[in-house]
Amino acid sequence: MKTTTLIKATSFLCLVLVSCNKKESPFGLKAKISTTGEVADYATDPNIDKGTKEFLKVLNSGGTPLEKLPVADARKVLEGAQAGVNADVSGIDEQNKTIESDGLKVNLTIVRPAGETRKIPAFLFIHGGGWVLGDYPTHKRLIRDLVVESGYAAIYVDYSRSPEAKYPKALNEIYAALKWVAANGDEINVDGTRISMVGNSAGGNMAAATTQRAKDENGPKITSQVLLWPVADASFDSESYEKFATDRFLTASVMKWMFDQYTTDPKARSGKYISLVNTPQQDLTGLPPTFIQTAENDILRDEGEEYGRKLDAAGVNVTITRYQGMIHDFGLLNALAKLPGTRSHITHAASELKKHLK
Repeated sequence: MKTTTLIKATSFLCLVLVSCNKKESPFGLKAKISTTGEVADYATDPNIDKGTKEFLKVLNSGGTPLEKLPVADARKVLEGAQAGVNADVSGIDEQNKTIESDGLKVNLTIVRPAGETRKIPAFLFIHGGGWVLGDYPTHKRLIRDLVVESGYAAIYVDYSRSPEAKYPKALNEIYAALKWVAANGDEINVDGTRISMVGNSAGGNMAAATTQRAKDENGPKITSQVLLWPVADASFDSESYEKFATDRFLTASVMKWMFDQYTTDPKARSGKYISLVNTPQQDLTGLPPTFIQTAENDILRDEGEEYGRKLDAAGVNVTITRYQGMIHDFGLLNALAKLPGTRSHITHAASELKKHLK
């Protein structure tokens, strides 16, 4: 197992969601992602990247906690944060496709390097947002960066979000999409025999669960998986959960609320398709090469790294990289897109895709 720790200093201070001079919430809503209990002094924490600290200062300036908002308004928080930043989404071609597989209709967005007409390998991209938030527009810049940097196609899976859809509907849709792409890649000009799974946060959880399911059911061969700060445990009891419970973007109370939207079934939560860390070793054996990225100041850090160690113990080719100074979803947030740590994460993730999909 390869384990690396990256420390990225930065002088990037201008994290503009709206005007830096305004005191209002940067999301267009009076909302912040917060929790009750003792507030950690993030402002003086030397273990938070300087540019990230500026972002958190604005984020934590006030408002209704995310988990107290109606779901529709909670979704607007992330949508507003991402849309409020002028992100580079150039250099790609996009195609929408509705497919039918396993009795399910699933909408896909195929993203290719601009002008690329060859049949190329692809990765299924599963978006994060705690099964509740997020969509293609909120994740477009991250997807674009991975496509441009790797030279391969991304297939964004528009799965049904919670609470409208409960577990395992989204997972079934993702697996149906995987099976369709593997069998019908020619229809969208990708090589269905060379597919990786990529996902961030809850999307990383479902990407890993889909990879596990493909192995369990003798489904399509997955070349590799890239898991970006994934959800890997439903117990909420790690050291990182306690240490970073507040004021670092994703809070413990928000994560618990998101889990409640996805499923309240204790058996499902503890099962291997949600709590990845509970997967028996014999089930992990034979999984494809796996690259896991975690962030130092993330409640999900410890569980993502624990999952990686369990993969290693099962003989899987796994690399875990922790990004020092960073918070959850640092690679997704457009406000942090220019930070050195974010650019490094894109380069490293794309390199892992190229290594196994070539």
